[in-house]
Amino acid sequence: MTLEISDKARALLEKPVLVNLATVRPDGAPQVNPMWFKWDGELLWFTHTSYRQKYKNIAHEPRVSISIMDPDSGYDYLEIRGVVETVEADPEATMYQTLSEWYDGKAVVPADAKDRVKIGVRPTKLSGM
Repeated sequence: MTLEISDKARALLEKPVLVNLATVRPDGAPQVNPMWFKWDGELLWFTHTSYRQKYKNIAHEPRVSISIMDPDSGYDYLEIRGVVETVEADPEATMYQTLSEWYDGKAVVPADAKDRVKIGVRPTKLSGM
């Protein structure tokens, strides 16, 4: 199934803005954290470590929700519901480097590079824009 994405939503997905990534903890409680992301036209990509709670959450329950506020409008937002489709080891932290350059203008290798993973989320539903 191909998801329809409006031009307005696509424009927001192509901006380096922080998003809120919501996951479900094993006890059923929600966990929401601000995250960097990159949209490749098909998947939303995140980076994380393989030992933190968010990683454990998506291993337990791959359905996630992402909220993005449009920085140019106090009322426009995009909610994306999706499923983690892929988690790939990234011990060179290539996704972190891509994201740090996208957000801060400089590719940085984090101290925890050896524990990094790339997380690809496939959107299944969009609302708000």
